[in-house]
Amino acid sequence: MTKPIVAIVGRPNVGKSTLFNRIIGERRAVVSDIPGTTRDRIIANAEWNERAFTLVDTGGIEVLPPTVMAGRRPGPRQVLSEDSAQFIPLIRAQAEQAIAEADVILFLVDAQTGITGADREVADLLRRTPKPVLVVANKVEGETRRQQALEFYELGFEHVYPVSALQGGVELADLMDALVEALPPATPEEKKETPGDEIAIAILGRPNVGKSSLLNRLLGQPRAIVSDIPGTTRDALDTPLEWEGQRLVLIDTAGIRRRGHIEPGVEKFSVLRAARALERADVALLVLDAVEGITDQDAHIAGLIMESGISAVVLVNKWDAVPPEVRRDQPAFEEKVRYELKFMPYVPILFISALTGKNTERVLPAAIEVVEARYQRLSTGQLNDLVHRVTADVPPPNVHGRQFKIYYVTQVAVAPPTFVFFVNDPRLMHFSYERFLENRIRELYPFPGTPIRLLFRGHEKKGEAPKRKKR
Repeated sequence: MTKPIVAIVGRPNVGKSTLFNRIIGERRAVVSDIPGTTRDRIIANAEWNERAFTLVDTGGIEVLPPTVMAGRRPGPRQVLSEDSAQFIPLIRAQAEQAIAEADVILFLVDAQTGITGADREVADLLRRTPKPVLVVANKVEGETRRQQALEFYELGFEHVYPVSALQGGVELADLMDALVEALPPATPEEKKETPGDEIAIAILGRPNVGKSSLLNRLLGQPRAIVSDIPGTTRDALDTPLEWEGQRLVLIDTAGIRRRGHIEPGVEKFSVLRAARALERADVALLVLDAVEGITDQDAHIAGLIMESGISAVVLVNKWDAVPPEVRRDQPAFEEKVRYELKFMPYVPILFISALTGKNTERVLPAAIEVVEARYQRLSTGQLNDLVHRVTADVPPPNVHGRQFKIYYVTQVAVAPPTFVFFVNDPRLMHFSYERFLENRIRELYPFPGTPIRLLFRGHEKKGEAPKRKKR
């Protein structure tokens, strides 16, 4: 990354994700009163006083061993579920990685509860780094809490900034001013970087199909926590990288279960973040489980991708784990996948193993290829030559004695490619002929992995009698 990195760290449940969302100006991180909600590092771009930086949210640094944490008697709002307790070492490792990569660290504490033993342990950890550390006393609403926040000077850092991440306000602006002042000087590379020219790639699928394993394989490092427990990933994890000169953002998402099986609370918001990731993406990697086969939920997620209008690549993961006779007949398996996802015949399919790395080197090139197709533009001449040949070979159908006529066609948009057909009466267009036209366009211009849209508008040709209006 060319931009400086700011990491938010602290013990569980002090409001790190709330502050993260407040600074970036959107609800990117899942927020809950349940400690252990955030597990992975969450990354987003932020800006203050015309200075851009990368903000990293982390899971709470828990200082007790998992066995002790799982067995101790919890206090109010300190309940840690068994599945979260076993992630404590991995969550801490993710937070320590964020500290190692950061240029500035925001050490978040809770002014409501005051200094705890966990705060002192985190402070000891942060004193070992030479990087600037800003102590942020959160949940300061009112003068009484402001006075209480002064006790955090005991932790031995130069300044304490009282804020309310929930409410914002002047105090938060003061913190941001101090944060920008602590950043290293801007580099020429940082100044040249322009936002919005990266390709956003969302990784979607059911729980436990290997999305986080794939992310780690593509990055070559343990970016996301991997576990056999469904629902391990909760937030949409953005990871910027550069691949062969192209800036990319990989977005790992929570597994999307059937609506009736989604638990209220954290899982519900995790699934909403996954669905919202589609709004930010250029291309989706739909990960399937080769061992379990294609399910109705896979088709449902494919439908969400198609309705969003973004490009897609289907990845059949765990191909190394299927029986040898199945691997030998890969074309038959691919045909089955295409049958189940019959509304997306244009999507390329790759057979991979995130565990062993088989064919994963083909994933990013395939994603970039379909994004390039997403922005492909055809000239009006190319389109009309094609349509004239097609309609001469297979004329449009008659409807109640009226002939459907296409006068001309033009491409009006990209991402996705959108074509407008000017016709005598759009109501005469039958969906089967529309599909026929799309297939003929794709024969010459495949637009791999990318949906195309065909729109039909009424247009009176010169010399034709105008339509009579019904009384």
